[in-house]
Amino acid sequence: MAEAVKVKADDAAAPFREDIKKSIEGLKAKGITPLLVGFLANGDAGAIKYAEWTGKACEADGIKFEVRNVDRMELEDKLHEAIHDSKVHGIMIYYPCFGLAPSFYGGSMDDYLRDSIPIEKDVEGLCDTYRRNLYRNVRYIDSYEQKYKGGIVTSTGHEGTKKCLLPCTPLAIVKILEHLKMYDESLPTGDRMKGKKVAVINRSEIVGRPLAAMLANDGADVYSIDISSIQLMQRGKITDCKLTTEECVKGADIVITGVPTKDYRLDTSWIAPNTVVMNVSHFKNVDEAELLKIPGVKYVPLVGKVTVAMLERNLIRLIENFAL
Repeated sequence: MAEAVKVKADDAAAPFREDIKKSIEGLKAKGITPLLVGFLANGDAGAIKYAEWTGKACEADGIKFEVRNVDRMELEDKLHEAIHDSKVHGIMIYYPCFGLAPSFYGGSMDDYLRDSIPIEKDVEGLCDTYRRNLYRNVRYIDSYEQKYKGGIVTSTGHEGTKKCLLPCTPLAIVKILEHLKMYDESLPTGDRMKGKKVAVINRSEIVGRPLAAMLANDGADVYSIDISSIQLMQRGKITDCKLTTEECVKGADIVITGVPTKDYRLDTSWIAPNTVVMNVSHFKNVDEAELLKIPGVKYVPLVGKVTVAMLERNLIRLIENFAL
């Protein structure tokens, strides 16, 4: 049996970076220099590091990137200024800003800010429209037409030409899985994870939940594991699961951890040979030395460089969908 290997995200990111550079050259030939604005309203070390990576990648690829450090109490006003600035092509916010603090408008303030970014500038694909389409497995933004009289959504009768944006980190994970040949390219799009079992540990609204939905929409059985419950997600449906975390992990072809605390460690004795294990937390959720003793394991310790590539790719898609 093959030895365990540690997989560098750079290898998965490289082909996308080349395509991105070519696309940006084409946009500049049309007089468009892509501008991405990122709002930092917290002192989160992970967010600051992500912003640094984003800035370096954008500079290398010909994208103008502005980090705007603002007081969180001014964030809403500054956000709306960027929304109405025609020079800004994409906007992102580094969460959390307010955590679970409530909004005057209902729900949490972070959720309100997330949904305030319009589809034309939501480079992270996290606003209500993109989230709703993800969970309903609608892959094109122009496949459906909003009838504002009564608010009924009806099909346009065609597949569409403008692809919906997907959240950057979940999309990066999918692209890494494709790079590792976990997607069966002999099957039709939407079925290429058929027969695969995936354990996603952490059900955050930014990564865990959308990732589970994306993998389920591609045909996988996904165990969505959180601190208080385990859910089985399959295309178009979700059910409570009676398996333990140990049982889910032991039966999984792919294990993805995103627990945002230094105290969490996945029990490596649960990992079967030949499993793909991916860490998407800022903290190491697994003992790397012990994990790499397991035959055939493919371990991806970081996904940040692919996430940044997907961010750039999403920015280009926004321009192609709405600015040309």
